[in-house]
Amino acid sequence: MTIASDLLKKHFQTLVVDNARWQTLIADDILWELAYAPAIGHPARLSGREEVVRHVTWFLGAVENFRFFDLKVYPFADPEGAVAEVKAEGLIKPTGRIYHQDYVLFLSTAGGKITFLREYFDPVRAAKALDTPILGLESCGH
Repeated sequence: MTIASDLLKKHFQTLVVDNARWQTLIADDILWELAYAPAIGHPARLSGREEVVRHVTWFLGAVENFRFFDLKVYPFADPEGAVAEVKAEGLIKPTGRIYHQDYVLFLSTAGGKITFLREYFDPVRAAKALDTPILGLESCGH
């Protein structure tokens, strides 16, 4: 197991259930890119510990019984990088809707900390669970 694949597993093990421990895994200058998040009105990138922790705290406050499962981690030849596929589900508290998602997450490390995450998810599933419009979609009706 590489340092990156180990940190990727710890990321999913601690993000929700032990967030204080998760915060010890991330670098102060972490960059978290959320490629499809702008479609639901969320930022495309979170830069630095404060922004990342603020976003994660909002997310944890909005969900209940959120869990990751079926985690598959793929280490890169470079021990500082890895990618994961994972499924997740939970209850969105403000809407009462169940949220099912498939994520792909790229991770880079330096100095034993997570320095970079790039997350891909289906914004349509997120929009339905959060009861939010998908931005940029034009109405088909004339």
